[in-house]
Amino acid sequence: MHAPILEPALLYHALNLLAPFATDDGSGDGGFTGPSLSEFVPPGFLFVDTPFEINRIMMVRFIAVAVLILLFWLGTRRMRMIPGRGQSLLEMAVGFVQSNIADGALGKEEGKRFMPLLATMFFMVIAMNITGIVPGLNIAGTAVIGVPLVLAVVAYVVFIYAGIKKQGMNFFKASLFPAGVPWPLYLIVTPIEFVSTFILRPVTLALRLLMNMIAGHMLLVLCFSATQFFLFTAGGLFGLFSIGTLAFGFIFTIFELLVAVLQAYVFTFLTAVYIQLALVEEH
Repeated sequence: MHAPILEPALLYHALNLLAPFATDDGSGDGGFTGPSLSEFVPPGFLFVDTPFEINRIMMVRFIAVAVLILLFWLGTRRMRMIPGRGQSLLEMAVGFVQSNIADGALGKEEGKRFMPLLATMFFMVIAMNITGIVPGLNIAGTAVIGVPLVLAVVAYVVFIYAGIKKQGMNFFKASLFPAGVPWPLYLIVTPIEFVSTFILRPVTLALRLLMNMIAGHMLLVLCFSATQFFLFTAGGLFGLFSIGTLAFGFIFTIFELLVAVLQAYVFTFLTAVYIQLALVEEH
């Protein structure tokens, strides 16, 4: 079962198991209160009611970008022929993107051309995904539509740019009117190609990343808030349930780390694949 299906399903069953302890009225009378989508729209604390309002999720994004820049600066400020530990780790990470994504999807020549974009996208996504399991941050910077949408738009623009630069306006003709199709079938094929190529690709890129991060956050909040409830509120023998929920919390934390890396890889690799499709003469 794929992660986008597995995580919401696990969340649904877990919520059903804890439903007898939940309170629906929000009265704070000692009942269990599960996670809600309100966590993804936190109140602002800087520049409130202005276009530059800063809330908790925006601050998490700033922190992720700052840490990423700092790591690359520290790892590359003293480049050597015989690399040190930090330089070696960065070279391995960049080499992974180059060999497994850029060169793997686009070939060496085109892969080198688009490598800066793909590497930036990969490390940005992975940095913002990992904040979801960092104590004190506890939410992914990609768990709100803004960042996934911007990255999907960038991928979409580069896809269109690569196609036009390679084929000119014939790019749209080749995309919407595939060769070898009897012309009456274009009445069916062309609308399908338009929707799948120019609408669904950026939408699915953004939603795949967004929903994985939302589901992961909800699962972790559910496990750890249930642990707190059973341990400090329910009392008695119910306290034993905290052992299980805490264990699941740690298991899902490790799982979320894997998902964070996997989603960064999938997002970047699909971007490279879409660029490659724009570069071929017929698709």
